[in-house]
Parts: sequence; structure tokens; C-alpha cells
Amino acid sequence: MTSNGGDAMTAEFDTVAAWTAQVARDLGPDYHIPAACRGSGQPSALDWLLDGLAPGPGDTLIDVGAGLGGPAAYAAERTGVRPALLDPEPDACRAARDLFGFPTFQADATRLPFAGGAVALAWCLGVLCTMPGPDAQRAVLAELRRVVRPGGRIGLLVLLACGPRLDDPPEGNHFPTVAGLDAQLAGLGLTVLDRRTASDLPPHPPQWQQRLDAVESELQRRHGRQAAWRTADNQSARIGHLLDQGQLETQLLLVSAPDR
Repeated sequence: MTSNGGDAMTAEFDTVAAWTAQVARDLGPDYHIPAACRGSGQPSALDWLLDGLAPGPGDTLIDVGAGLGGPAAYAAERTGVRPALLDPEPDACRAARDLFGFPTFQADATRLPFAGGAVALAWCLGVLCTMPGPDAQRAVLAELRRVVRPGGRIGLLVLLACGPRLDDPPEGNHFPTVAGLDAQLAGLGLTVLDRRTASDLPPHPPQWQQRLDAVESELQRRHGRQAAWRTADNQSARIGHLLDQGQLETQLLLVSAPDR
């Protein structure tokens, strides 16, 4: 356990991300996308979001909080979309650029380096709960609304608190409630077109899961004794416990920006 949430977030989303990218490179190209989706890229969830976003070949998709870029690479492979990746962590940005070669920007999700109405499509996967509170979460949603053109679509994957109290929540996370998230979206003029609970979707395909297991095993072998790995593993275990206990749930939302 680290002394503060910022250290925990750095361990999970920067240090371990860079290690994950190295393992993926060593295992080979078939492992790149599964490894880089580790944590927020279940194929059935990505398919559900892509069906709703309906990107065409050559469309730009802004991925806010892209991490290693696995979900964006999955989208590009499936639909021909052109991703632009944004993440605040420098090692994650370098690793994503090295793995997939997409345009990648080190940027805060509350200050996106794009003009208003720049694109028709964006998604933001597993990011809102990493923000320091409701004001920052609203700022992320407001930036997504700003950069998506009128009538454009936004895909969200959000970990939501199912009640007022959580047992031993992970450090640095602030989980919105369903009511709180819906109020923020409505306040920004964003319309929820569809939503789905991730647990209702099919599990990983067997081959995907085998590759994830191989990546996890190799990460544990190489780095299991290092403090950053132990911190990130503890964070993941605490989230897993809350999901198993029904205190958290993962929701997917398809949101439309207002016509202006």
C-alpha cells in the first residue's frame, strides 16, 4: 500500500503500464492488443460501444485516458477508425506510441488539446473514477462535450458506486453513483442513448483470456517483488472485491452531444 492515492495511480497507470508494454513486445504482436486492453478492454464491451458509435473507416476517434492504447487499436482493427490517444502519464504515452504508432498526446482529461467540435466520436474508458472528485469528473465530461461536434457520440465505461459506502476502496479512486453521473450528463446537455451493465455481456473469448493470462504471469514473474507491482495489484484486488460484493458495477453508456 502506498502513502497516497497519487502514488498508487502512478504505479498502476504509468510504471506497470510500461512494464506491460515491454512484456507484450517480448511475447509478440498477437499479445499487443490484449495486453494493452488489460483492465478496461473486454472485447464484448468494446464491441457494444463500437456498435453504438458506428464509426466509419477513416473517422477519427479520440480516446481520452487511453493508457497503452489497446481499446483504440481494437477499434482500428475492427472498424478502420483512426484513433488519437490522450493520457496524462508519460510512460504510458511512450509505450502506446511504440506499440501501435497512433498519434499520442500527453494531456490531462480536463484540458484536451483539441478545438471545439473537432471530431464526431470520442470515448473515455475507466477514467472518471480516477479523477479526484465530482468537479473533476464533470470537467472531463464537459471537455468531451466540447470537442465532439453537435450530434456527435461519446462512449463511456464507468465504474459506479452502488451505495453510499464502500468496503476498503482503492486509493485515489472516486466512484460516482448512477444518479450522480446521470445528473452531470443531463446538466451538460448530454443525452444517454443506451446503457449496459458490463457483467451482462459475454466473457473474454478463450484465446484472448489465454493471452491475458500469459501477460499476467510474465508480469508477475518479472516484477512481482517490486513495490509498484504490489501497489497496482492491491488496487486491482480491491476493485475486484467491490465488484464481487456488488458494491461497484461497470456500466457502458452511449451518449449524444446536443445539437447546437
